[in-house]
Formats: sequence, C-alpha cells, structure tokens
Amino acid sequence: PYILPIKPKIKERLRAMRDRSLPASPNWYCSRCSDVSRGGLLGVGAKNVICLLDVSASTCRVTGELVGHKDLVSGVSFCQHEAQSHICVSSSTDGSVKVQTKTFHKNLNNDLSRQNPVSAVHWSPVDKNLVVSGDEKGIVVCHWYNTGDTSSFFPEPRTIFCLSCSPHTWNCVAVGYKDGMIVLIDVSKKGEVMHRLRGHDDEIHSLSWSPVASEDVFYSRPEDGEGSTTNGVSAAEEKGCYLASGSKDQTVRIWSTARGKGVTTLKLPYLKRRGSVVDPGVKERLWLNVHWPKGRVTQLVSSCFSGELMMWDLAKSGKQRWTLFGTSSEGQNHSRIVFNTSSFQLPDGKELLISTSMDREIKCWDLASLDCCWTLPTLGGFVYALSFSPVGSGCLALGVGDNMIRVWNTLTTQNRYDTRSFWQGIKSKVTALAWHPTKEGSLSFGTDDGKVGIYDVFSNKPPQISSSYHRKTVYTLAWGPPVPPMSFGAAGGKPSYSLYSCAGEGVILQHDPSKLSGDASDIDRLIRDTNNIKHKLSPHTDLSWKPDGKVVAVGNEDGCIDVYQAPSLKLLCSIQQHHKIINSLRWHHDHSCAPERHSLLASGSSNATVFVHDLHSVIENPPESPVVLTEPYRRLSGHTAKITGMSWSPHHDARLVTVSYDGTAQVWDVLEEAAVSNYRGHVGYLLSVDWSPVDPDVIWTGGKDFTVQEWNVSKQEFTKPPKGEHLNLLKKKKPRSMLPLSTSMDHRPKEELLQDCITLASVRHSDGETHFTVLRLVPFMLVSEEGHVEAGHFDSVVYLRLWSGDLEGALQLATEKGELNDHLLSIAPMAGFGVWSRTVEAFVKQLCLQEQYLKAASHLLSINKLYEAVDLLRSHKLYREAIALVKARLPADEPVLKELYTCWAATLEKDGHFSAAAKCYLAAGASFDAAKVVSRKNDVLSLSTAAGLARISGEVDLAQSLALRCAKHLAAAQDWVGAQEVLSSQDSLLVSIIYLPFCVCFSGDVGSKKHSKTLHLSEEAKAAAGSLQALVCYHRLYEFWWKNSASSQEIHNGLSCPEDEAEDRVMNGGPSREKLHPATGRLDILDFDASLLLSEPHAACQASQRAVKEVQEHLNNMVLQHSQGQGGQLDAGEKQDDGPRQEKDFQGSADGDHSEGQETLLTLSTKMSSCQKELAELPDTIKVQLPTKH
Repeated sequence: PYILPIKPKIKERLRAMRDRSLPASPNWYCSRCSDVSRGGLLGVGAKNVICLLDVSASTCRVTGELVGHKDLVSGVSFCQHEAQSHICVSSSTDGSVKVQTKTFHKNLNNDLSRQNPVSAVHWSPVDKNLVVSGDEKGIVVCHWYNTGDTSSFFPEPRTIFCLSCSPHTWNCVAVGYKDGMIVLIDVSKKGEVMHRLRGHDDEIHSLSWSPVASEDVFYSRPEDGEGSTTNGVSAAEEKGCYLASGSKDQTVRIWSTARGKGVTTLKLPYLKRRGSVVDPGVKERLWLNVHWPKGRVTQLVSSCFSGELMMWDLAKSGKQRWTLFGTSSEGQNHSRIVFNTSSFQLPDGKELLISTSMDREIKCWDLASLDCCWTLPTLGGFVYALSFSPVGSGCLALGVGDNMIRVWNTLTTQNRYDTRSFWQGIKSKVTALAWHPTKEGSLSFGTDDGKVGIYDVFSNKPPQISSSYHRKTVYTLAWGPPVPPMSFGAAGGKPSYSLYSCAGEGVILQHDPSKLSGDASDIDRLIRDTNNIKHKLSPHTDLSWKPDGKVVAVGNEDGCIDVYQAPSLKLLCSIQQHHKIINSLRWHHDHSCAPERHSLLASGSSNATVFVHDLHSVIENPPESPVVLTEPYRRLSGHTAKITGMSWSPHHDARLVTVSYDGTAQVWDVLEEAAVSNYRGHVGYLLSVDWSPVDPDVIWTGGKDFTVQEWNVSKQEFTKPPKGEHLNLLKKKKPRSMLPLSTSMDHRPKEELLQDCITLASVRHSDGETHFTVLRLVPFMLVSEEGHVEAGHFDSVVYLRLWSGDLEGALQLATEKGELNDHLLSIAPMAGFGVWSRTVEAFVKQLCLQEQYLKAASHLLSINKLYEAVDLLRSHKLYREAIALVKARLPADEPVLKELYTCWAATLEKDGHFSAAAKCYLAAGASFDAAKVVSRKNDVLSLSTAAGLARISGEVDLAQSLALRCAKHLAAAQDWVGAQEVLSSQDSLLVSIIYLPFCVCFSGDVGSKKHSKTLHLSEEAKAAAGSLQALVCYHRLYEFWWKNSASSQEIHNGLSCPEDEAEDRVMNGGPSREKLHPATGRLDILDFDASLLLSEPHAACQASQRAVKEVQEHLNNMVLQHSQGQGGQLDAGEKQDDGPRQEKDFQGSADGDHSEGQETLLTLSTKMSSCQKELAELPDTIKVQLPTKH
C-alpha cells in the first residue's frame, strides 16, 4: 500500500543518461540537504528535486534526479545499512517525507494536508527501519519504513533547525532549535526528554555525533569545572557519547550526553582573506556546519565565516588546535559560507569529504591531505542562453538567472568541469549571450533589466556597459555589419562589427562596441527612411544576421518575419507563415558543400511548429519591391508547446535541433522533414540549445530546471516528442466561465460556427438586429444562473444578479450563502444606507466565523458602532487592539478603558504573565492588585519589585510585609547586603535593619566569599545597633556575675567583693577576657567579648561634655560674684554688720579664683569654644544616644 509505481517521465529521464551536466545549486540554509551513501552516491536537494551524483571515481558524474516533492527539498539522508544503502529519505517544505530510489518512491506521510513544513530528516544509522523528521512547529515524527507506522512527539514548542540520530543507540535523537536549545529525546519512551543542553545563544545549524560510544577523551578538561562525576557516578561508569553542535553564535560546542553538560567550546577564529581581515564587530553571514568523520575520534570538521573548512584536533589547544583545508594552493576553498558536509570511504581506504556552499560549488576533499580533489559548479537559475565561441573551440558560455555568466572549457582533459564565473557589473538575470565572430574572448551579454555589456573573459577587468538601456528584458544579441548612421566613415577606423540587441519593448538597438558610452541607434528609423514606411512598425522580438553579413532577418510580434538587405536595410521580403510571436530565428551555416543551403532560415514561434524558409532566390536576385512569402520550404511538426530556441548542426547539412516548452529537445532532418532524435532529460521547459562545435553527436541544452546537460543524439531512445503529456503538465487551468451555456456554444463543430457567422451577418443587416442580441443574451443569463445555483457556484450567481441590476438581491444571496466580500460591500451603499448597514453587520458575522476579528471590528467602525467593535475585540481577547481603539476614539477617562485593563490583567494573571498583568492593573489604577500579582512569583526580584511598587503607591502595610518576605528570602540565602537594601527602602523597618548585623555575626558569614559586598548601615542605624549590642553585652555580663556570685562565698552587706572589683576593672578598661575567682583562685574565661562596652568616640564625647559643664559652672560662679559685688555698692544703706561678712566672702572668692589658676573670662571662653568645636565634629548619634554623666 505504500510503494507507488514510478511515473513514466522519471523513467525516461533516468534512461537518458548524459555524459556531463551542470546540476542545479544545492538548497541553502538547510542542515542536511546533502548526503553520501556507502557506495559513493551523493544526493543533493536542489529546488524540489534530488540530484544524484556518482562521486566514487576520481571525478563526479551526474546520474539522474529524483522527483516527487512540490516545494523545496529541506533534507536528504541515505540509509547506511548495506542492504538498503541505495535508498534515501527526503523531506520538503511542502510537509512531505518520501523514501525514494531510482525504481520506486514511497510516501511516509499519512496526511499531507495537515503537515507543517519539514525542516530536518535523518535515517537512523542503527535501526534500518527508523526515519526521524522534525518540522518548523517543533513536532518530531518517527517513521517506520517497514510497517509504515508513525509516532509524533512534541518535546519543545520551538522551531526545529536540525536533528541527528545517535549512531550508537537507536532510541536517542538530538534535536537543535532556532533559539539555541538542544534537546536529547528518547523515542522509545514517547519522546521523553533525557537532557536539555543549554549554552548556545543562537540558531543550531548542525549536530554531529562522535563515532566512538565512550566519553573518556575529554574529561580531563571539563568545561564547567565540576569534575568528572555526576551524582556520585563517575563518567567512565555512565554510558554516553559526545555530541558536537555548530551554532550561529560562532561557537562549536562538544557535549557529554551522559552528564548533559558541555565539555569544551571552540570559538571560530577570524581568518585573513584576500589581504583583509574579518572585523569581529561586523556581524558576518554565517552557517556553522560540523561533521565528525568516522574513525577520527579527536578530529572534527567545521565551516567558518567565509567558506573555509577547518579540521579541529580536540586533543590539542590554542592555535595548534585547528588546521585549514586547501592551504597547498590558492583557490581551493569555497568563497562563501558552507552549508553541508558529509564523508565516505572509498574501497581503497581513502576518506573523502563532500561540501556544498553558497558559492554554488560542490567540492570533494581528501581528509588525509586536506586538499581539494575536484570541484563541480552548479547553477542557481534558469539557463537562458548557451553559446559556443566561434574562435575558441569548446568554450561554452552560459547565461544564467543567478546573475552570473559561466564560461566552461568543455575540451579540457584534467578538469572536466573547468569553469569561470563572471558577476561584476551584471546584477540581474543574464538572458542573452553572443560571442564576437572574430575577436577571441569578447563576449556580449544582455540582462533582465535591459542592460547590454561586453566582457573580456581572459582578463579580470569589469565589463564595458552600454549607456543605452532597454526598458525591458533583452532577448537577443547579434553581431553584424554596421548600418547607418554607424557605418558612415567606416574606412576611418570604425569597427567592422556592430552589436545589435532586441528587447521586450520591441526595439532593436545598434551599439558601437568601441564606444559603448555613446548613444545606441534605433534601426527602425533607418528602416522607415529606406523603405518609405509611414505606418507603425510591429514590435520586434528577434533578429539574426546571415553569417556573410549580407542580410538580416527580423522577427515581429505579429508572427511576420522581415528580411532586410544590408547596409541600407532595404526590405527584400516578408514571410507571413507564423501567426504568433516569433521566438527564435537562425540562419544555416555558410560552410556547407551546397551553396543553396546557405540561405535556409529556420524560425520558431509560440504555435509549436518550426518553419524553414529557402531565401536563395530572394537574396541572390533582390526584387525591386518586397515580396510576400506564404509557404515554407519545410514544415517541422511534432512539438506540443512553443519553440524557445534552435541551432543548426555545424557538421551536417540541413540538420536542426529545437527546444520547446514541452520539455524536450528535438533533432530534425530538415530536407526529409523527419524527426531524428528526442531528448527528455530535463524537468520542465527548455530555454536554450547549442550544437557542439567539435563532436557531431553531442548537443548541449539548458532550461527551467537550473541545469545544463550534454547528451548524445545517437543514444536517445525516442525520436519524436511526447504527444500531449508535457503540454498538459504546463497548461494552466482556465477559470470557470460566468456564462457556461454561451461558452459551450463556442465549442461546437467548425461547420456550425461558420454558419453562425452567416446567420449573424444576415440578422445584423436586417431590422431585427437589437432583438436578436437581447433574445440570445437573456436566455443565456437565466439558464447560466440556474446552472450555477445547482452547482453551488453562488459567487457566479451574485455577479450575474449584479450585472442584471438586482443589487439588493445579490447582496441578500451573498449574505445567506456567506459569500460577502470587500467588493460587494463597497457597492452596497448604492442600495441605500439601510441595506449597506445590514450588509456590514452580516459581513462582520461572516468575518468572525472566519476568525478575522480585526477586519470585523474595522467594518463596525464604518457604521459608527464603536462600542460594539470594542466588545468584539474584548470578547476574543484582543485586549491590546481594543485599548488602542478606545485611546484613539474616546477620552482618557472613559470607564470602558479601565474595564479593558482589568479584564486583560485578569487574563494575563491566569496565564502566568504576572509582570504584564501588573502593568495592566497599574493602568487601571489598582496599585494594590498590581503589587499582589507581582509578588505571586515569590522570588527575590518579584518581592523586591512588589514592595517598591506598594511603597510608591502608598500601600504602607503591604510594602512592609513584602519587604520583610523578601529580606527573609535573602537572609536564608545569606545575602545580607541584599536584605539590607530591601529593608532600607522602608522607613518603618529600622528595628529589622538593626537586627540584621546580629544575624550576620551569629551566622558566621562575615568573611563569606558568596557575597563579597560590605554591609552598609546608616549612622542612625549604626548607633542603634551599637546601643543594642552594648545592652546585650551588659545583660550577658550581669548573668555571668550572678552565676559566679551564687557559687562564691557569702557576701556581707556593705562590703565590696572581688567580683565587683573585677567588674570595675572591666568597665574601666581593665582585662576583659579573664577574672580571678576569690575562693578558688582559678582563672575563668569569658564566653563573649566584653570590650564591646568600651568606645573611644563615646569617651571623647563624654570628656568634651564634662569640660563644657565645668566651664559653664566657672562662668556661672564668676557672673554670680560679679553681680554680688555690684549689689553691695548699690545697697550702701544696709546694715553695717553685713559688710564684714560680704567682704570676707569676696576675699575668699578672690582667693579661690587665684588658687584655680586665675581663670579669666577670656580663657574660659577659649575653652568653651574648643570643647564646642570638638562636640560639633562628633556624630549626632553619639551625642544623642550617649549623654554625658553628671
């Protein structure tokens, strides 16, 4: 049920074996788009086919293609088991996974319509029946080749970039994702994740397993520095295998699959290239491919920035760790990034590596010498033109749609694919080529954007570009003799050849090759003047100069071919045999033995028939007036689609090859009008052809399939083109007719159609002209409407009603059948406002069913239903768009805005997006809810943010609670600095801040390296902490004193004891760590530091305060004495017996002052200032917390 018969066209292509071929370029940006089988068969995904190449010999050879995918091939993998080594599996962005060989193909998808684009595929090296694929949605699918069963897993909701099956255990698969994650899954346990390997920061481009199933090599240098054991089990005891990964982050990492950790990281070096160095600051385009060759345990191959390949020696370090490929000679490396590498071993033991690159080259490398063995160029676009040089034998020029020209030396013996590429100055598809007839190496080209230029293929100079551009694509280039005005003064050194170009706008320009910077001339002006033509000339589509330069044939858009005589371009004849656009014109070569053959002109147009015209008589005996030819010399019929190119054989008389849109090349014997050989090796239509100038049996063709193929005429199985098969594949499906009955009338027999013409002419010239037209049209419309209704084509019925003027009926039918569209809605206002409004509402319901909610809301706005539009967006959880709509249309205090924010916040909170929910709560004015939702995550950062949010919002109690919770988490982690910062933000948590230093001291984390920051306290907090610490110390000293007092001798009241003296010594700065017991005389050691009770700053503060107190007392005494002396003089009438006493007191005071050092007011003031200055310099906390003693 799974093996399908191969299609006939595939068999034909496989039988049409060609000698040489340039294949299509391998697809870019795919992790495994090429692979090599055990027997040396290389499969390369190119567009939607798989190109097969035999690389087992000293050179490569294209052997065929495998088709079947409808979109780009994203992965190719051969089965590595000997019995199935000829089978490969391929994946595509069309969602299909196929197993194919040259004889059959097998579809592994059960339901193609539901498949996502497949991005990676791999055939298990261990299990010959297991194929694993991954798609862009993150789904991994296991396909069992023998039974056709599948099983799907969804390990991660990420985009899969690559995957690789283990070469040692069948059930282990490594999956690389776009975001840098690597996941190891067990497919035997329903895709259970074994390890998640984190380390890369960007896309995983490639994965490669070590060829050895052990992890003994690199454990001496673990990347994470955690030793070589995991959970108590040594690495040697665990079963595992190394895995290499290449990422866009410019690193290659080696992983231990046993431990799930990185072992080593390889950073790509910045290499000098072409005299310059890669700037690390400039982000280079990079694809990092890795490949672990079999049998090389410590050697890993990887790509680099600019196409270099390097071999890493994992046993070494430093710059000696890597070696570049291709250093023995210049030009061996790729010039752009490498996408895929794969290796295989020849029977003689030689190991080869195959690489594909963005430079469109496939290279083969010798892993022993790291030198390039051969290079195969590939093509990245349609092959629009093929042309052999008339001077350099075997030099084939290719015009390709990848904006490059290739020049292939097809006769070289050393390198069968010796090509050179030219790209400077082109910048567009190369659609036309023409070699100079006599000047070697001079190649003219035309491009898709209308550019014409000339390359010297033997120099490295950029091309000469004509200053005259065509407006459309250049289709044909031809060298011919100059015609006026360029032919004037030819004897004065003018070139003997001019370059003629014909482009899509229908103009032929003549360019001077010696002065392309000059203006080109339009030959139509000369044609008009010479032939006295007044009417408009038909647009030109092709031209061909006869090899002797006497006449030129010009093909036109109307199918006519005009033949002009040089140099005046006098019209000799007009060939009117084709009825469609002329695509190709070719003159027979002039080295034929029969002179009459020199005047044969072959023409091909879009009507699939090739005509050959004999113009010998017209050229040899020019008529006085132009003649019209209506019958061809020979008619070549067989192609089923339009002719795109042709070429005469330079080795035969009257033998022609033509290529067509039917996908084949046909060789004709013109004289016999017989088909000789038909080549069917291409996929799609052909565009170009040329006959080999050295081998009569070899023809080269190019086409839509991005390939150039060399094939032998005598080795083809078929002689004629296939009948209808290729044409049917290329024919576009015609749209359904609006008037099927009328259309069917046009498909009647030819006799009836001709009779209709007679009838119509008769009626038209009678009085019933108008009635005839109406009577024929109205029944057609009525019957057509009924037929469309029966067939369910309601869109056609709607348009028929519109044409008949029933707009409201058309809108009603479209509404009922769900066929409303933007066009119908745009014309609905013609039926009135009410109809338009109802139509809009119906269209809104239809759009909602189609899940086009934004468009539906926009249409509601058109009928001024703003709140309904907001409700529609809110009901489908499009809160962001609803809020934007409200802000754009309504004032800022609109209540619905707060409701939207609240609903959005509740949804976000339910989905676990707490930070976004908090923003919505804040926008709605619910600060308390915002703080609560932020704190729900219950980590340090969330709690700290929530506490700050609550504090700013004025929620003091909530802020304190959250700050304490956060400080508790930080304290549990011994992050004292973080805890202090959190508590310091809350003014009312001073007690907790004071308590924090004690936690640090008691935890023993003072010198911890985990948090190296210093715990900083404010001055007020430091003072409070010091006071609290002293109080605790006093309390402990008091307990110590009472404990020792209870065991000492009896203490009598009123007597001091030795313990008191010891305490006094401690308080007065004596020994703090020991005391002498009075009874036993032993030395007891204190279990705390009593020196904390002593403080130099506090002592200095107390001394300054005492000095200030003494100075104040002295000043008070002096003021008192002075006031008493003044009072004695004023009270002279007092009793006399008081005088002696007062005098005595004053004398005593004077004596006292004298005894105290004769302190004066000045000295006391100086003392007071000094003491106050000392007090001012002391912190306020000391002065406040420790007042001076009295």
